[in-house]
Amino acid sequence: MGFLVEAVVFLGAATLVVPLFRKLGLGAVLGYVAAGVLIGPWGLALISDVENILHFAEIGVVMLLFVIGLELQPARLRVLRRTVFGLGTAQVLITTAVLTGIALASGLAPIVAVVVGFALSLSSTAFVLQLLAERKALTAAHGRASFGVLLFQDLAVIPAIAVLPLLGSANGLAMDRAMLLEMAEVALVIAVFVFGGRYLLRPLLRIVARAQIHEIFTAAALLLVLGAGLLMETAGISMGLGAFLAGVLVADSEYRHQLEADIEPFKGLLLGLFFIAVGMSANLGLLASAPWLVLGIVAALITVKALVLFALALALASGLPRGNAGAFAVVLSQGGEFAFVLFTAAQNGGLMGREIAEHLILAVTLSMASTPLLYAWYEARLARARARVPERPFDMVEDTDHQVVIAGFGRFGQIIARILASMRIPFTALDASPLQVDFVRRFGNKIHYGDARRLDLLRAARIDKARVFVLAVDDVESSVQIAETVKSHFPHLKLYARARNRQHEMHLKSLGADAIIRETLLSSLHLAEQVLLGLGLTASDARRAAEIFRRHDQETLERQLAIRDDREALIESSKDSARQLQELFEADAQAPKRTGPQRGSSSAHGPHTGLISR
Repeated sequence: MGFLVEAVVFLGAATLVVPLFRKLGLGAVLGYVAAGVLIGPWGLALISDVENILHFAEIGVVMLLFVIGLELQPARLRVLRRTVFGLGTAQVLITTAVLTGIALASGLAPIVAVVVGFALSLSSTAFVLQLLAERKALTAAHGRASFGVLLFQDLAVIPAIAVLPLLGSANGLAMDRAMLLEMAEVALVIAVFVFGGRYLLRPLLRIVARAQIHEIFTAAALLLVLGAGLLMETAGISMGLGAFLAGVLVADSEYRHQLEADIEPFKGLLLGLFFIAVGMSANLGLLASAPWLVLGIVAALITVKALVLFALALALASGLPRGNAGAFAVVLSQGGEFAFVLFTAAQNGGLMGREIAEHLILAVTLSMASTPLLYAWYEARLARARARVPERPFDMVEDTDHQVVIAGFGRFGQIIARILASMRIPFTALDASPLQVDFVRRFGNKIHYGDARRLDLLRAARIDKARVFVLAVDDVESSVQIAETVKSHFPHLKLYARARNRQHEMHLKSLGADAIIRETLLSSLHLAEQVLLGLGLTASDARRAAEIFRRHDQETLERQLAIRDDREALIESSKDSARQLQELFEADAQAPKRTGPQRGSSSAHGPHTGLISR
């Protein structure tokens, strides 16, 4: 019953605390740590056996390393090579050197100082990626740079995890002959593991996959991770290194995604348990006995890492604006989960004293807790700074009469512009985003910074001499305002517009747009045709089904124009439209079909029997 009680306590604490921290914007990792503090010796003292739980929970880290190994596909590394091996290498080396120097000046032994400096140079992969995802910044410039650096940090920690037990066994003394022999044995074991795994893993996974029993494949995935870890631990090497190598060996296999999906739930729970155990082991009494020492470590860690990251971002990350470089520095300035692993391993190996490890673990935890607050502060500061910057004046449009004016030069407008340019049809392009204008100009595109909602700017662009106005603006409200201005002041212009959705299309149609393309409609219809072909329909049937839908959708939209502001009427109209569409397809299935060969048909499918019967 003791085990069941502890399991309920862990699950209950995680279920209550982690969602709360996510809602507050502090992240799931910090939520797990807080849950550990709550149920641990410094909280409600519901769990006492912290050491054994921490040792068991390290399996979560082992699974994380396996997933990291799965991510190391050659193609992905090739794309990110400059960020991973350039910026990432520089960050780890320089930050480690600076922090090692500070540790030496604090009186730590050289080998301990190096371990401390390296461990603190690492940031939290789980924490940073989640923080960026919550703020929708993963695809931003600083988000992509952060991912590359985190990937290198995850790679760099692998040899550290492998070497730490050897350093511990040497008790900090100079490397002697016996230790060199032990390292040679480790290298031999790794070589045999990699060679054997390369030729055995895929055939074994293929045999398991052919059984087509999902739970057995899940069992095989767990066996692969835990078996590789156990094999390496038996040979005197860390479990994490074995799991990482196993992940690398199957990173290019056809089973990569299935393995990752099967391992993910176990990894998430056990990694959460690891963070809970870290929170339980955090000695909060140090905040009372030595507050300035702990806070000093936190301040030094964040300051050093942020300064190094900011300088490297400006020097090595070409194209990263100064504001993004600051965000990059702030979001990676904390310590990471692998610092917990390294400090725990160093302590267990006799390399580091318990008191030092406890101070550092608490400092890393507090640095993680401060990151969301620092990031929010930096974003607010950046927003205020941008608000103070004088507004950039609009570009002067050259005095040229072009037949076409394009408003909006994003992914939609650029395709139209490229076709026009290829056919040597001159055009005037406008975009209201200075960042977008500067970006596309790097690729040789001719574009003007200006807000097409402004009538004076449209006149300056000689729109009165144009024949066609292409409205490709992404923002719905701006798009409608531009359409109103164009149609009221330049009624001779043919207005071809991009619509985000049905409501946007109806609004543009009511303003008199000559042609409107809903941005996902045609691509969705084309993919629907491919789906029907995959289900066995002939090419003509698939095209006719798409055409029936397109025509019916257009007729429905025309009917709904008059009631577009009546929500209840729109809902009823949509229900009627769905019934009518189904009737259309049923009628088409019962109509007599032409006989004879049709493009895309196959004798394997039998005679033509209509859409529904298929």
